[in-house]
Amino acid sequence: MKVTYLVNQYPKASHSFIRREIAGVEACGIEVDRWSIRRTGEPLVDADDRREASRTRVLLDAGKLGLGLALARCAVTRPLRTASALRTALRLSRDSHRGLARHLAYLGEACLLLPHVRRSGSEHVHAHFGTNPAAVALLLHELGGPAFSFTAHGTESFEAPVEIGLARKLAGARFAVAVCEYGRRELSRWCDAGTTRLEVVRCGVDQAFLDEPEQPAPAAPRFVCVARLSPEKGHRVLLAALAPLAAEGLDFEVVLVGDGDDRAELEEMTRSLGLGARVRFVGWKSNAEVRAEP
Repeated sequence: MKVTYLVNQYPKASHSFIRREIAGVEACGIEVDRWSIRRTGEPLVDADDRREASRTRVLLDAGKLGLGLALARCAVTRPLRTASALRTALRLSRDSHRGLARHLAYLGEACLLLPHVRRSGSEHVHAHFGTNPAAVALLLHELGGPAFSFTAHGTESFEAPVEIGLARKLAGARFAVAVCEYGRRELSRWCDAGTTRLEVVRCGVDQAFLDEPEQPAPAAPRFVCVARLSPEKGHRVLLAALAPLAAEGLDFEVVLVGDGDDRAELEEMTRSLGLGARVRFVGWKSNAEVRAEP
């Protein structure tokens, strides 16, 4: 069996859980085609991510001209299916702040991916994230592509379900995946439980993390947080909680592994709270480096 994985940006330092999932699927004897919608601008610090990059094709490498030509080709060769997919793109755009142009781009991406999926013999498409990857997978299916499923991870799906057309995507999917029971309950609010299959697939870690020998506790209290530096990860709450501990004169060290758009603001917050000597921002680290941090 062969399946296609579609992600908005892959590989990416903060998407190592997708890499592990793909490895698990392949370990079951299933062949996986990897597609990313766009390239990431982040450095790939892990050798496994760099290997994944060499195996992943990127839709937007085709440029606007490539998307337009793919859309025109589908309109000529399969007009009825293209019309149906266009209606879906229009419906998705009505509730979205991203507008019609962006959803027409999603349709172009689906048109571009269609011949590759058909030539490869892929029997199923799985999209990670309930936003644009799931939209492209839905439109691809309406164009005549294979059945699809998607994983909804959290804030990208549950904070604005109407805006991203979550109910429509759930209705079209063969099944949908949440990463925890809370996510499954949120998805169930937007679908017909009798017709849409919902699964929970938790994000795992490499076996090397589980096999790592136990290390002696450090002399001073030490906390390591591994996460993208973005609002939903809760770094502001963490820093605010540390401030009174520092004011009491407690000795501790906090290591923040990861990077992101919030880094400058979090560094400024660290300074303003008087935590500069206790909090270290170390950027992205490889799996081996993360294991060595505690």
